[in-house]
Amino acid sequence: MMSQNRQSETDRRHAENDYEINVKAELEIELLHEKIDLIKDQELLALTEAVRDLSAQLKSLSSRIQ
Repeated sequence: MMSQNRQSETDRRHAENDYEINVKAELEIELLHEKIDLIKDQELLALTEAVRDLSAQLKSLSSRIQ
C-alpha cells in the first residue's frame, strides 16, 4: 500500500510537471505566432509600397511615351 501511495505521488508530480511544461510551450508558441504575424505585416507593407512606387514609375514612363 505504501508503495502504491509513493507511486501515486510520483505520478501526480510528473503529471503536474508535464502540465506546466505544456502551458509554457503553448505560451512560447503563441509568442512566436505574434512575431510571425508582425513580420508578415511588415513585409506586406513593404511590398505594397514597392508596388505603389513601381506603378508611379510606370505611369511616369507611360506619360513620356505619349
